[in-house]
Amino acid sequence: SLSLSLSLSLSLPLSVCVSLQPIYGARYPPVDPRVLLKDTPKTNTVNMKSKKPSTFHEFARSTNDAWDIDDVEGNDFLAPTHPTFIPTQTHSSPQMARLSVSNQSTVKEPPPVDTVEPVCTDICQDHLKVDSELVNGRVVKSSSDAQLNSNTGMMTILCGTLQKQQSLPVRPIIPLVARISDQNASGAPPMTVREKTRLDKFKQLLASPNTDLDDLRKQSWSGIPREVRPVTWRLLSGYLPPNMERRELVLQRKREEYFGFIEQYYHSRTDEHHRDTYRQIHIDIPRTNPLIPLFQQPLVQEVFERILFIWAIRHPASGYVQGINDLVTPFFVVFLSEFVEEDVENFEMAALPLETQRNIEADSFWCMSKLLDGIQDNYTFAQPGIQTKVKALEELVSRIDEDVHLHFRRCEVEYLQFAFRWMNNLLMRELPLRCTIRLWDTYQAESEGFSHFHLYVCAAFLIKWRKEILSMLDFQGLLMLLQNLPTIHWGNEEVGLLLAEAYRLKYMFADAPSHYKR
Repeated sequence: SLSLSLSLSLSLPLSVCVSLQPIYGARYPPVDPRVLLKDTPKTNTVNMKSKKPSTFHEFARSTNDAWDIDDVEGNDFLAPTHPTFIPTQTHSSPQMARLSVSNQSTVKEPPPVDTVEPVCTDICQDHLKVDSELVNGRVVKSSSDAQLNSNTGMMTILCGTLQKQQSLPVRPIIPLVARISDQNASGAPPMTVREKTRLDKFKQLLASPNTDLDDLRKQSWSGIPREVRPVTWRLLSGYLPPNMERRELVLQRKREEYFGFIEQYYHSRTDEHHRDTYRQIHIDIPRTNPLIPLFQQPLVQEVFERILFIWAIRHPASGYVQGINDLVTPFFVVFLSEFVEEDVENFEMAALPLETQRNIEADSFWCMSKLLDGIQDNYTFAQPGIQTKVKALEELVSRIDEDVHLHFRRCEVEYLQFAFRWMNNLLMRELPLRCTIRLWDTYQAESEGFSHFHLYVCAAFLIKWRKEILSMLDFQGLLMLLQNLPTIHWGNEEVGLLLAEAYRLKYMFADAPSHYKR
């Protein structure tokens, strides 16, 4: 096999032999390898040896946030690119079936199965004299009269497996990082006896005349079944009362109250006093989970704009702060999942009855408000809550793993430079959304999950990457690692282990001040 590899390498161009495999975390989208393989102008080797950034400010000026995709921050933001729409009650009730709908970009219809051409890798493309086009994010041959090169016998063997794969006429391809459902459940066998027992226990608790919230929290700590997650989240967040008879009345009253806020305040978004707030919200909404088609729908973005604007003007002590936009998404997805069997990321929001859309929006607003009530000092002037938590994280890590702590000092990396986002966004930029939803099951089961337990989750998350951290010997490499941790393949199993370690740390340090501080 070695001689085969060497002979193949010698027979191919250098640009083909080089394999580029970018690694990215939950925060950054995948890189198109064809862009990387383009010829780039040669740079002066002298410039390549220039001094690396030695301070965080120098580093920040030389890097960009991958979420900032062609942001336009002009003064025309108030001119709506789509008509302002506030759902009103309707009597239409189309059946809630799973829809396979593409995102806003137009996707070409695939050819019939018997005429589908094989998908080739970058190496194959260099040996196939065909024009290619991009379909659903994959390189597909667009010419049926492709002629193989005379010296491609070996390439035919290497590409044989890929050539057997055929493009199927299914939903648009979503990168793994953007899949909302836990990938461990994809194609999973039927529900196990243990899972069915847990689900029955949840249903029994929720069906009782007065739900025992303490028992519900105990059951929820290790994860909530998808079927009962929406109502469980409403109960644990304090939005719904435990009494069964009062729930419908409370839901009706709170939903009407929210849309009363819309009628009373939303028109003021163009007023000079609220203009800057709405402008920032309008800019941030497209950045929210840009890889998931659901959140790029104009209808969904309008929902988020209303939720965030109403919350901001009702909380003048903090107002809107960048990062709060991320905190709406888990609630929105969970409450939407009541009406979607699978593939929430591709669901077309307009397919739901308007009354259902209104209910999802109002419930998302109130549950997000309940969450932020417990961590509002994270978003007031100077964000003292975040600064306190970052300092506590530094003290905790210095006790847990002194080697990692001293390594940060040697590389002159400050905890605030990477942990600020961990606290501001509750790790949502570090983990796929499916992992955030599982994480929040436990946060809502904890008495102070978002405000206190999150600190220990961040400590456990940092120490998990101990080996990778210690292998980085300079400021830039270490900070790039911490801002792009490779969690793309994470699912329920990894989150469960992370939470178990966080609970162990909390048990050791939360009630032991002598252990916590030097």
